[in-house]
Amino acid sequence: MTPPIVKRYIIAFEKYKWIGLASFALVVAGSTVVAIQPEPPPSYIADGALTYTRPPVSFSATGSEIQQQGQELTQQVLLSDQIVETVATKVNLKPATIGTNVALRLPNRSNPAEAQSTIIELKYKDTDPKRAQEVLQELMQAMINLSGDINTERLKAIIQKINERLPQAKSELEGAEQKLEQYDRRERPAILAAENGSLLGAVTNSQNQQRLIQLTIAGIDAQIRSLQEKLGLNVGQAYVSSALSADPILANLRSQIYQAESQITLLSKDLRPEHPTMIQLQRQKQSIEELLQQRATEVVGGGGTAAPLPGNISGIRERSSLDPARQQLANQMVGLETQRETLEQQLAQQIREEERLRQEYSQIPNKQLERSRLEQEVGLKKAVFDQMQAKLTDARTAEAETISSLTVARIPNVVTDAKQARSVPLTLGVGGFLGLLVGGGVVFLLGSLEGTFKTKEDIRDSFRQRETALLGELPLMPVDDLDKEAVPVILSPDSPYLEFYEKFRSNLRRIGGKNLKVLLITSTSSQEGKTVSAYNLGIASARAGKRTLIIETDLRSPSRAASLNVTPDNEATIEPLRYYARLSECVRMVPDVENLYIIPSPGPVRQSAAVIESSEMQRLMKDVRERFDLVILDTNPLSLSNDPLLIQPYSDGIVLVARPNYTQENMLGEAIDQLVEYELGLLGGIINGADILVSSPQPIEISSEESGMVEEVSASANNN
Repeated sequence: MTPPIVKRYIIAFEKYKWIGLASFALVVAGSTVVAIQPEPPPSYIADGALTYTRPPVSFSATGSEIQQQGQELTQQVLLSDQIVETVATKVNLKPATIGTNVALRLPNRSNPAEAQSTIIELKYKDTDPKRAQEVLQELMQAMINLSGDINTERLKAIIQKINERLPQAKSELEGAEQKLEQYDRRERPAILAAENGSLLGAVTNSQNQQRLIQLTIAGIDAQIRSLQEKLGLNVGQAYVSSALSADPILANLRSQIYQAESQITLLSKDLRPEHPTMIQLQRQKQSIEELLQQRATEVVGGGGTAAPLPGNISGIRERSSLDPARQQLANQMVGLETQRETLEQQLAQQIREEERLRQEYSQIPNKQLERSRLEQEVGLKKAVFDQMQAKLTDARTAEAETISSLTVARIPNVVTDAKQARSVPLTLGVGGFLGLLVGGGVVFLLGSLEGTFKTKEDIRDSFRQRETALLGELPLMPVDDLDKEAVPVILSPDSPYLEFYEKFRSNLRRIGGKNLKVLLITSTSSQEGKTVSAYNLGIASARAGKRTLIIETDLRSPSRAASLNVTPDNEATIEPLRYYARLSECVRMVPDVENLYIIPSPGPVRQSAAVIESSEMQRLMKDVRERFDLVILDTNPLSLSNDPLLIQPYSDGIVLVARPNYTQENMLGEAIDQLVEYELGLLGGIINGADILVSSPQPIEISSEESGMVEEVSASANNN
């Protein structure tokens, strides 16, 4: 059995053989042109080598680093445009010529065998040996100079960068030192006091002072209480009484009041109160009392030169009449109170001082941390500054050591580039082989790009992938050469093709069941053999004793009933609705097959959808369902119109016809998915025009080549 891939290729070759032959001819012609080309002139190869080098004496780390970096030059750097253009100018060649003919090989560091190698291999090919040697020498010298220039530029860049950063580093160091100095001026005494214990001593001293002051205040309070008990006055009263008693004016006025009262008392024994002398004395006393009150007010108020006295001025005569002994005690009490107030202020000041000292002591750890941070910052800035100065000194020392990292390891040596002579037969043979590959590949590619199924195996796999039942594989039937428009039908009961349609019918009955009476047969596109399948299925059903009716519902195409020896009604096209309304006239009996009937299509008609959805068509389908055992609806393809979907509600199931070399892969997949998704009753599919061996008196196998030739003849006959 021929493999499917071979079948697909044979079919594609039948279609595109001239394109494949043209591709083969082009490749062979190209190889012939190559074979007859004259031999190129001899070429010469100049071979030289460079090696990495170091200065004989190295005093600076920067110089050693630069020399080490100089050993990491890449091929892009060594063969840069600058090098090639410089050499091209010297030797009077084009830069592109030098870039094409030069070859450079660096040590492979990933290879352990070359990890320690320092050799750089260089080769240059040219037709002139002297020029090849000259170009390679110039290239090697240019690479050595480039390496030296790169090392010098690196050193200059390092010095420039250090000089650019050094002022900033110095400024940052000075700023850090200034911050530390200012902080020490402000906070260093407190830190030192905390470190040597003087701050804690000050806190203790303050506490001792507070205790002494409190003891002194307690003694003063005891003295004040003793004096209060002796005088019967508090401090404020004693202060007022002492002040009033000490005023000479008040003492004089008080003396005058005493004299007036003495005279009034003395004269009141002889004179009446209304006596003028008595009245005058009373007025004199009253005047003196007013003066006393006025003077007391001035004394208590301070007279604008002293602070006012506490308390009121009632009972002035009593409060200003202290004797010298009591006045001395009152003054002593006032002095003690003043001393007490002074000590209380000192105590409050000591308490505040202690609180300040304690708060300052609590902040000492933070101040110490801050000073440590500032010291560290100064240290870091100084370390950076010192390193930069050391690096600058080292880089300036390296100026005298910086040389090229490359030197000549092997001077250029010119050898002849020996090439094997071209073999014309071998070139033609290789060209012929490549032509076969290219021509065959073009044919196979064009066949693959068609997007159609090439073999029945491809269609079978597509049905299997979509879980669609395969109802049958039908062979391609021959067509009468005299009538190429006729549909090939099995009118003879002894035809070897009948058994395939009988198998199709039995599979359909097994899957559809007894309730299957109206079957719709369609395809995805035209020329896939749906009409052939419908006619021959009807014949197979009628041969099996079933009353079978074929209805041509493809109203967009003319009827093919003439293939069954049935003449269509020419007037049906004019009035298709009246044609379907008379069942006795539209149903025709097939003369050569018993139990087989057909309703020819009145098409082509313009409004096929209106006819399919008409009430006449509904009555027709209802009547034929009752009268016949099997009704086969032959519709137009799904890709041309929606007529199959309009007539689908009248059917009990759908059969999808596919044909190798005609059915598009994507269209078949979309049709199956659509019918399954919308539950339109897809029973399965059949493969029409398959290359199947058909038993006959002279058995022949219809190969894919023959099937392609027969298909061209029967394209119009195998309608849709």
